[in-house]
Amino acid sequence: MVFHERQEGALCAQHALNSLLQGAYYTAVDLADLARTLDEREREQLAAGDYSSPAYLRSLQADSQNMDDSGFFSVQVISEALRQWNLTIEPIKSEACAAALVTPENENAFICNFEEHWFTLRKIDGEWYNLDSQFQQPAKVSQLHLGLLLAELQQAGYSVYVVRGDLPQPLQLEEDRVDDPDLAAAIALSLANP
Repeated sequence: MVFHERQEGALCAQHALNSLLQGAYYTAVDLADLARTLDEREREQLAAGDYSSPAYLRSLQADSQNMDDSGFFSVQVISEALRQWNLTIEPIKSEACAAALVTPENENAFICNFEEHWFTLRKIDGEWYNLDSQFQQPAKVSQLHLGLLLAELQQAGYSVYVVRGDLPQPLQLEEDRVDDPDLAAAIALSLANP
């Protein structure tokens, strides 16, 4: 079963991460904590040991660059969350991702952003899915259409990131684990005839 979170408020970064990881691993609070940690690191670098410097003092008054009140989170927060899973993201147009532009089907996932909306494209069991939280359900994407979709997204101004590393497998939900073959057949029949 493919895990997919539906849009709640402006928490698309949370939904994109959880869809990528195939489980409800991150909450808005978790991501806000990561954003605050990143803000603090950035302030420390800005201070460079001089906590009375004007730049450091201004940074204490400034809004976060890693999150906002609407629920938007920066690419740095996404990157930090993925680092906890030994995953990295690279812009698809970077030299390190040149092959992804030519043969995107050889990758495992992409995270896309445009105007503060994040979503995930991910390969699961050999099939590609668009896991956009604004969709009612995951949308299958053919390998042929994947390259076209990525080109369209970039043409429309989306930032596209290639996800690198070993992605976790989708969690098998309890309702997916049915040991009784008669019960499994009954469930399949009921799902097929709403």
